[in-house]
Amino acid sequence: MMGFWYRIGHTIAKLLGKFMFSYRVFNREAFDAMDGGTIIASNHVSFLDPPLIGSAIRTPIYYFARKTLFDHPVSGYLFTRCNALPVNQDKPEISVLKQIIELLKQEKQVLIFPEGERSWDGVMNMEAQPGIGMIVAKSKKPVLPIRIFGAEKALPRGGKKLVRTPVQLVVGEPINFDDLVNDSAMGTKEKYQLIANRIMEAIAALEVPVE
Repeated sequence: MMGFWYRIGHTIAKLLGKFMFSYRVFNREAFDAMDGGTIIASNHVSFLDPPLIGSAIRTPIYYFARKTLFDHPVSGYLFTRCNALPVNQDKPEISVLKQIIELLKQEKQVLIFPEGERSWDGVMNMEAQPGIGMIVAKSKKPVLPIRIFGAEKALPRGGKKLVRTPVQLVVGEPINFDDLVNDSAMGTKEKYQLIANRIMEAIAALEVPVE
């Protein structure tokens, strides 16, 4: 169930997407079919990514936000109530990763950006951070790859004004990594990185359907 502030943010993001960005979601059915804990893995091109992605999902999701955004009492209050989890981008704390794993075991949905930071130009960094591999291995939950297009033009990294431009979200199909998770012959670090890179490959493979 959405809390009050989450619902407010969800509604604002939906209106912004509709009237400012002609926002379209392809294969939304995959979101609706999510059952239990799911890792939603996306490319990262803009501050708009979390609210726009969240607006396409009927149930509340959790996501990372830069730790400094919680320093101000007002923004910290709002971010906390919108399910944001503070993280140090330069050195993510193991406690945050454990918190994510616990949320997944509680059957929550969590949005993660495997690249770790926003792209400057919309081009994906295929060398993903291994943290998402650890989360997959420890939680044993499926990964739903998604890819957002156009948000880097709507509000690019370093930009301060919204630009009216189309934004599209392509949702893939869930991936189960049990084969890698249960591979005892593979080293832990190698396993985490391989899972992370395979997730990035799945995101990169998503394209806007030709109509």
